[in-house]
Amino acid sequence: MCSLKFNYARRTINPPMKMGLAGYFNTRIWEKVLDDLEVRVAAFQGETGRALLIQYDLITCPPPMFAMLKDALKQNGLDDVTLLVTATHCHTAPEVRIGRGGYCEDYLPFAVEKTLEACREALASLEDAAMERTMVMESRCCFNRRFWMKNGEVATNPGKLNPDIVRPEGEIDPEIPMLRFRSSSGKELVLLSISNHADTTGGNDVSGDWPSWTRRLVEKELSAGAMVMPLIGCSGDINHFDVSVAGDQTEPAEAERIGKCYAEAVISALPKFKPASITFSCRSKGFDMPGREISDEELAEAHEIMEKFADIEFNQDTAKNLTAEDFAKKSPVVLKYFAANLLSLAANPKSFHFEISYLDFGAGAVMGVPCEPFVATGLLIRREYLCGKTALIAILNNGSGTGYFPNSWNYGRGGYETTPRSNPFSIHAAGIVLKEAQEIINS
Repeated sequence: MCSLKFNYARRTINPPMKMGLAGYFNTRIWEKVLDDLEVRVAAFQGETGRALLIQYDLITCPPPMFAMLKDALKQNGLDDVTLLVTATHCHTAPEVRIGRGGYCEDYLPFAVEKTLEACREALASLEDAAMERTMVMESRCCFNRRFWMKNGEVATNPGKLNPDIVRPEGEIDPEIPMLRFRSSSGKELVLLSISNHADTTGGNDVSGDWPSWTRRLVEKELSAGAMVMPLIGCSGDINHFDVSVAGDQTEPAEAERIGKCYAEAVISALPKFKPASITFSCRSKGFDMPGREISDEELAEAHEIMEKFADIEFNQDTAKNLTAEDFAKKSPVVLKYFAANLLSLAANPKSFHFEISYLDFGAGAVMGVPCEPFVATGLLIRREYLCGKTALIAILNNGSGTGYFPNSWNYGRGGYETTPRSNPFSIHAAGIVLKEAQEIINS
């Protein structure tokens, strides 16, 4: 008797209305569709439970959208299903975060309804699964984006060919772990995990960025109707910018180049899949995350910046085309924006509730972690906590929203990921996630 059944389905979720795209400081109303956005659903059922692995071609699945989805599933009798809901963190997809420029309240119900359709289809005809696993390396497209500079500080995205760069602050994760599920009728699902940011297209056009290129190209090499899920691993300090060379790396052609690069690596590994035994279990676990601890020194610096640049106004016009490089250059408007966010957070402390999800396939596993941990967190989970398994990580789990989880040692060095604007969470967030990962694995 097979210990696992599976099926999958997908829907297109291109915005049916004019609205903003997510990912940058300024509002960008979309102009045309370069390639379709999707929601992909993989359903798994074992002897002790069933799970839905849901991936959006969006910046994230924010808390209100996740709440809508859970309510819709409950109304359809699916409240007993373990959820691992993630996103590609695409920066050329609809702005789904309430209060951000270009947000449209009609998009979330639209996306949730499409998701529910795919969930119903995936669960309607589950088939016995055989599982295979492999792993391939691809290091040409990912770089640690935080650099030690000659002034003794760390800068994020300090600019190409910057003569003040000394070395990267941290490492990368070039490994692409892969799981393949097949049925006797020909259904074929490939899960893979890549640690990189999906922020290569730029502009005002709808696109799934490089993950969509990778997915489409790999699917062409599989059986008809097959589905590929390019899960995004821990990559809060990783991107595609090679600072050692000149040239623009934010355009549709760059998304195509990187997508093809990853696809070539994955396709080369398809003949290397090896059969693996299956024992399936699934679970998710909620936990509390304290808010950011703000020091007296940080408060004093923020007040000083606000006073120094009192005559500078931050709005959508001044924000136009601002990037992380402007923060690295200490642009006054960006410094004031980040200082204002720090003071607002200090005046209104927050705490958070997150979920961690775990799909254990025996020889393989998929773990969903909240927000955007740095690469070191994913490496530790995969290489130590899940040693011996082909382990995939998926960030932005279950309505956690966006925001970085640096390592504790990254603080006090520089870079925008450690600022309260980009990271309102405790400086111990990475350690808390690691503790929760250990507990859910061992439970």
